[in-house]
This record gives sequence, C-alpha cells and structure tokens, in this order.
Amino acid sequence: MTLKTEYPIRINKYLALLGEATRRGADTLIEERKVTINGRLAKLGDLVNEKDTVVVKGGNSKKYIYYAYCKPRGVISHSPQNGERSIEDAIRGQIRQEVFPIGRLDKDSHGLIILTNDGRITEKLLSPKKEHEKEYVVTVDKQITGRFLRELERGVDIEGYRTKPARAKEAGMDKLNIVITEGKKHQLRRMCAALGYTVKDIKRIRIMNIALGALKPGQFREIKGKELETLFSLIGM
Repeated sequence: MTLKTEYPIRINKYLALLGEATRRGADTLIEERKVTINGRLAKLGDLVNEKDTVVVKGGNSKKYIYYAYCKPRGVISHSPQNGERSIEDAIRGQIRQEVFPIGRLDKDSHGLIILTNDGRITEKLLSPKKEHEKEYVVTVDKQITGRFLRELERGVDIEGYRTKPARAKEAGMDKLNIVITEGKKHQLRRMCAALGYTVKDIKRIRIMNIALGALKPGQFREIKGKELETLFSLIGM
C-alpha cells in the first residue's frame, strides 16, 4: 500500500496510517521486535521512505478506513425507527466495507459526518473532555443581531446547563457560522431557541481538520494521507 503523505515518515505514524496499530501500539510492536524495515529490525524513531518495505510479524489483518460523508436531510445517524432511512441504508452498495458513523447529526440536519470501521477513534473524537471543534452553518427565522452572536459566544443556559464558549459570526442576514466544542442533544437548536430564534436549517461543515468541502448530499470521500495524519495527531493516536 502506498500512502499519499510526505516522506520520510516516522515508523509509528506509518503503521498507524496503514491501520496496523495506533502510534503507541506501533511502538509496542517495535519493542517486541515484530517490525522490520527492508529486512532489518525496526527501532523506535526509525524513518520510513516511500520505497522501503515494512513488514509486521502477525500483522493486523483488518485495514482501517475513514470517510468524510455528507449526510442528507431526513437520514438517521443512529437507531432508525420504523420506516426511517439510516446512513447504512443510504450508503449501501457504495462503500464495500462495513462502516459506522462517529457521532450524531439529527434527522433534520445535514452535512459532515465521519464514517469508519475503526472503533479505536470513537472515544477520542467524541469525549467532551477533548473539546474538539465542530463548525456549522445555521439558518434562523429572523435577522441576526450582534447581541445574538455575543450571547452565543458567551454560552447559553439551556434548561439549567450553560454551554461552553463558542465562536460565532454572521454569514448572511439570517445565517451564521458557529464553532462549538461540545455536542449536547439538539444543542444548536436549543441555544438559538433560548435566545428567541427558531432554527430553520443546520449544516455541519467541519469536524476538527476534516472539512465537508464540495461534497453534496449523499457523497463521500476517503480521508487519507496528510489529512488523516493530522487527524490522528489531533486526537493523540
């Protein structure tokens, strides 16, 4: 497998991008003398060049994959009820491998969600202690004011819970960009409602360094190379 990344690359990052192990797990494999580079035993901190041959004794047969997916409106992230269409239904026949969504995006919202078969990253991405950024474009029912944006940024009391500080800016007369670092149920809708606004549309456009870009509803692209390496670095893998 050829990685689209910048060489030379540290051996632990190389093995992580191949899906053989996390970076810490790769260090353990090296210490256990299970990794060779061009036939010699690898050492911690070794660098891998593009034409090098890396072999892991008893290597991981499961290859991890990661996709950026644009969830359409009306599609359920988790636990669909009778008659509802899930992400699994929406991607059937398009992605051969079995994958699952990391996190949620409610039925009436659309935009970026990460799909993977790598359960190792779930807690690292979703733990509220990590405070990873998520960015949205939100359309509301009336004109946005400076006071509204400032209140969102300071944090909003939603039924006894005060949200963490956010970043918000106007993106149109009735539209704003907002970056939050938590994910309470229907949080953006509840924040806006507490300030007298009704949300008409929510589109997630970024999770950490992963951007939705030009993906249209139902489309997806693989996360790999430098983009994947940066994501792993941000979540500590």
